[in-house]
Amino acid sequence: MPADFKVLAYEDTPLGPLCLRRRKTLSEPRQWVTEITLNHQFLMSSLHTLSEQQLALIPLEQLAGDQLRVLIGGLGLGYTAQAALSCENTIHVEVVEYLPEVIQWMHDGLTPISEELNANDRLHVIQGDIFHRLLSPPSSVKYDAILIDVDHSPQDQLATGNEHFYSVEGLQLASSHLTKNGALALWSYDQHTPMLDAMRETFEHAQAYPIEYYNQHVHEEFTDWLYVGYGCRFA
Repeated sequence: MPADFKVLAYEDTPLGPLCLRRRKTLSEPRQWVTEITLNHQFLMSSLHTLSEQQLALIPLEQLAGDQLRVLIGGLGLGYTAQAALSCENTIHVEVVEYLPEVIQWMHDGLTPISEELNANDRLHVIQGDIFHRLLSPPSSVKYDAILIDVDHSPQDQLATGNEHFYSVEGLQLASSHLTKNGALALWSYDQHTPMLDAMRETFEHAQAYPIEYYNQHVHEEFTDWLYVGYGCRFA
């Protein structure tokens, strides 16, 4: 194996082969990046994490209160959790990750910011299915923000069975886990007008945020999309 390419972990999962790798970029400026692939397809990278961070920062900056509780669907490399923890008003961040291998990578210190995340006692990471949880009746615990970064987009899902979450009915069920003026935010790699329409039916205010970034290694602009709804109409 080349010195500038390292496989840190390789696991078989119900969703297909899961790989954590570290490599040097091929073009200048050459730098080390950590990447996750699933089923031999690129999933995420430590090179560009702006949209993952903004998934937390945009809704949390709009919320009032000094004891915010945040629920995140999808751990990944941890940048959304890191951003949520960076907000002074956040007292509790719970992450639900479907793949136990991803959680173990963080505990074992294999991901870039794992040491920081492992040291923060406001962070709680559990294995589970975030969609099943949000489509089920809520417990007595409500969250001020729910942040979802699981599928590539509402129409490009990692596994079958998640479609209902992206409907108006699914969003209504998910919003029952929020506090009265809470926010639900969703990450997507592409623009999806039906998602925004469904959010506008569910929330008092909903907005799509394009997050643009420039990848210097391929000399190309990219845009990720965040869909954020505030204040459920059915609370």
